[in-house]
Amino acid sequence: MKRILISGASIAGPTLAYWLHRYGFEVTVVERAPELRTGGQAVDIRGSAREVIERMGLMADVRARHTGVVGLRMVDGVNRERWRWGVELTGHSGGIIADLEILRTDLARILHAATEPDVEYVFGDSITGLEQHREGVEVTFESGSVRRFDVVVGADGLHSAVRRLAFGPEPEFVTDQGYYKVIFAAETSLDLGNWQVMCALPGRRRAGLYPTSTGQTRGMFFFAAPPVGYDRRDLDGQKAIVADAFADCGWEIPRMVESMWKTSDFYFDRESMVCVPEWSRGRAVLVGDAVSGGSAGMGTSMAIVAAYVLAGELAAAGGEHERAFARYRRKLGGYVSANQKPMPGGVNLFLPRSARTVWLGDQLTRLMLAGPWRRLLTGDMGSKAESVTLEKYAIAAQTVDEVR
Repeated sequence: MKRILISGASIAGPTLAYWLHRYGFEVTVVERAPELRTGGQAVDIRGSAREVIERMGLMADVRARHTGVVGLRMVDGVNRERWRWGVELTGHSGGIIADLEILRTDLARILHAATEPDVEYVFGDSITGLEQHREGVEVTFESGSVRRFDVVVGADGLHSAVRRLAFGPEPEFVTDQGYYKVIFAAETSLDLGNWQVMCALPGRRRAGLYPTSTGQTRGMFFFAAPPVGYDRRDLDGQKAIVADAFADCGWEIPRMVESMWKTSDFYFDRESMVCVPEWSRGRAVLVGDAVSGGSAGMGTSMAIVAAYVLAGELAAAGGEHERAFARYRRKLGGYVSANQKPMPGGVNLFLPRSARTVWLGDQLTRLMLAGPWRRLLTGDMGSKAESVTLEKYAIAAQTVDEVR
């Protein structure tokens, strides 16, 4: 039995752990946070990722936690609707809002519950050293313990410790996209009516609100700015940066900023694109945002699909990691490249510079929504989400037909 260590207990890590256990591997997941992380944004499960969730038998659980959002409304600074885009305009997988939208926190909890009885979880610890040998990897943890594993997987996100230790410094693989993303628990006086509502503002800023099935509203801020130095542990310092960026704005933004100051449910980070030419180094391999972060709306789906394929290839190769890693990279390289292509218009359309650019963007969107070009607005996301065919790998001590 091969011993696998996974760093990261968000989405890719527990999905990978689920399948590795099914294939007979002994799995440990280490997570730096003291418990499952809360907060974060709503995520969409699209295309082939839906099939993975079905095979895991978790579709009913995911649907039960659907956010209930039915589409996107764009409004101006006095809350007049500019345009709206519902799921029905382009179908489930082709629109901006997928019919399987769920809070990242809820999805992580579902995956953890599905794996916790069979997988060793170590919270409040992290990997600080990797020493690869012919027969395994000696792993040093922040707690001071040292353990040996056959394979180490970095499913630890944009700022992956495994990638840094096994592949090199973060700047070699992470490209700055020029703006910040902020997500937090928010209060609003607006009746959202199950619609996500966004407002684009001059000065390359955007704000948004979306409801959830729990009744809690999530707030979002996006703003372009040069990189600002800050302490990742200093939430008040990060909030001050955000408040300053939106100090002169109207709409619901003053109320959003006020509620942002009150909450501890707060995410702040630089939006970046991850590109790692080699997905593995020796016995270390990357999955999820650690290797393919930065896609527009496909990060979670890619993480789920990649975890499924990586686990399956390790099983098919009988644990021979070099062969498994090569097949994993070959099967998913095109899928990842297609889904990492920027949305039409890129950052300049998403974060317009002037009031005129905001107006022109609204007119262009209205025109495309009224014609046969709707798919182009998402860069044909629906087709790209389904651009990989999933094999059915043999389950340990079971038949292939038992895979859901």
